[in-house]
Amino acid sequence: MEMQQVRYFVALAKTLNFTRAAEQCNVSQPALTRAIQQLEHELGGPLFHRERNNTHLSELGQMMRPFLESVEASAHAAKRAAREAQKLENVTMTLGAMCTIAPKVVSDLLVRFQSEHPDVELSVIDGDCRAMIEALDKGDLHISLVGGPGELPDHLHLLPIFSERYVVLLPPGHPWAERNAVRVADLHGQPYVSRTHCDAAQVVGDDLMRRGIEPKLVFSSPRDDWVQNMIKAGLGFGFFPEHSVTDRDLVVRPLIDPGYVRTIYMATVRGRPHSPSIGAFVQAARRHHWPALEPA
Repeated sequence: MEMQQVRYFVALAKTLNFTRAAEQCNVSQPALTRAIQQLEHELGGPLFHRERNNTHLSELGQMMRPFLESVEASAHAAKRAAREAQKLENVTMTLGAMCTIAPKVVSDLLVRFQSEHPDVELSVIDGDCRAMIEALDKGDLHISLVGGPGELPDHLHLLPIFSERYVVLLPPGHPWAERNAVRVADLHGQPYVSRTHCDAAQVVGDDLMRRGIEPKLVFSSPRDDWVQNMIKAGLGFGFFPEHSVTDRDLVVRPLIDPGYVRTIYMATVRGRPHSPSIGAFVQAARRHHWPALEPA
């Protein structure tokens, strides 16, 4: 079954006149007649009864009409959607972001992009780094913001957008609050409040172990608000990306000797064709003023 056969059938079903249907479809009447005959052969019976001055749908034609009209409508809708996508109109772009990335770092970019492309609807999904990469691979995400101290898969095209330090969070009045920075060696044996979704946990944990440094884990939670509140209550210190700290009552100090830094990338699947909306977003991200890495 060909689309032109469907189109000719729908026109003839509406006009019940071969001449007018051919004119609507901008083809000759013999060409339209042949296409209808081919469609009838494929469907196994006459679609129209052809009587002198009285062309009307057969029982099979009446049965097929809603299906074939639906096919034609879907084809028109597909073409319309494709045109809109090329013009950045009425399209949805789904962005993934690691849950450890502070929304405030990305929000200005999203607002600016949406103001420049008001017909593009933005949707943001968050999760850990692995989940974001899996969703990107499956096509559930168009772009994902991922990163960390560790390696990322080679099949991703990675555009570095910003880097940030990991900092130590302390309760108000903590003895270390008088320091300008906290040395890694000082963490040994200290009560530690852990973020269970921390993307640096494996890399930093392995490095601390090699150095013989073992903080004392006293509390853990996947929620940053819980972790920050427990630190503020005096339970222990915490370990955060610097832009993810939201509680201004907490004391924030750089971690040194060594320091730990993560780089956040805008990731797409290498070699996968992308729509104009994705290209426009990547260009907007390139122009965006991302936070600079602060010296320790």
